Amino acid sequence: MARPHIAAREKKYTLEVLNSGVLSLGKKQELFEKKFAKFVGTKYACAVSSGTAGLHLAMIASGIGPGDEVITTPFSFVASANAILYVGAKPVFADIDPLTYNIDPKKIECAITGKTKAILVVHIFGQPAEMDPILKIAQKHHLKIIEDACESLGATYKGRMAGAFGESAVFAFYANKQMTTGEGGIIVTNNKKYHDLFLSLRNQGRGSNMQWLDHNRLGYNYRMNELSAAVGLAQVERLNWLIKDRQLVAGLYNNFLAPHGELIQVPEAPPHNTHTWQVYVIRIKNPDISRDKIILELQKGGISTKPYFPSIHLFSFYKDRFGFKPGDFPVSEAVSNSTIALPFYIGLKKEDVKYISNKLIEIIKKHAKRV
Repeated sequence: MARPHIAAREKKYTLEVLNSGVLSLGKKQELFEKKFAKFVGTKYACAVSSGTAGLHLAMIASGIGPGDEVITTPFSFVASANAILYVGAKPVFADIDPLTYNIDPKKIECAITGKTKAILVVHIFGQPAEMDPILKIAQKHHLKIIEDACESLGATYKGRMAGAFGESAVFAFYANKQMTTGEGGIIVTNNKKYHDLFLSLRNQGRGSNMQWLDHNRLGYNYRMNELSAAVGLAQVERLNWLIKDRQLVAGLYNNFLAPHGELIQVPEAPPHNTHTWQVYVIRIKNPDISRDKIILELQKGGISTKPYFPSIHLFSFYKDRFGFKPGDFPVSEAVSNSTIALPFYIGLKKEDVKYISNKLIEIIKKHAKRV
């Protein structure tokens, strides 16, 4: 499904860390944070142990707590909604756009109540959400914007980077992302007060003087280790190349699959978006064709695929806690039942993509004749 691109620079920087004996809170992390902030275009960046940890701290910095509501999308990795629960607040879902799979701005306003405090915008699969109307809604109702940009590093909306719109934004570096640190994440912001708080919270609530064992708030062990930061530094230094190569692989898929528009929907991006391709997800158009059977047949042909994503509100935990049921967010549910993430990583050759694409279409056509 995915494979990180690790080169000589990553190995060199990692070995430098091992030889230094400084395995946490070292110079590689500081340089990584500085270069990452410059890439995104924010003043500050704070490396953390995961994107999930970053979302948790972003919620705390925005003052979200028990009794508050945060509007977000049900079509996401579960961590985005879970982070709202971590601070005792309630996730309130708004349905998605059927083409981009991002949250639909038209569905946000009707979800606002007197308890709504923020909108957690998730930029899904490698492209930003439709930010202009979302920002207008937030301004009108005095809501905070937090960006979950974990899947859309380097993507732009009308020339602005994903992660440059909210009070804070979070990126993640799991091995299937545009760049990786193995496990890890980072929070970016232009607010120095927030940044100072992030630095403290990730390190057990250590005081602003950062002296050993001086803690003045409840904090967490959300530090990124120096080895991960070394890999991240090497990756961010060649991030433009990494993104360009992912775009080339996506272009190959588009060339082979776009002619079959009667069978599948290939990923779409509005002309004002740039897509940086965390994953390549297609959608089967015929609702009578079993997506899961397609996945099983692809697996028999040596092709690993996955359903991407299940709708969060239909996880048993969310149904039991909030009473969600099928039909609550029909667009998200329809997309969840019909999408397939195809193998996607730097190093896939044209013949690989052609084989995967041909097998996919062959199997879908076979099933289409049966329904």
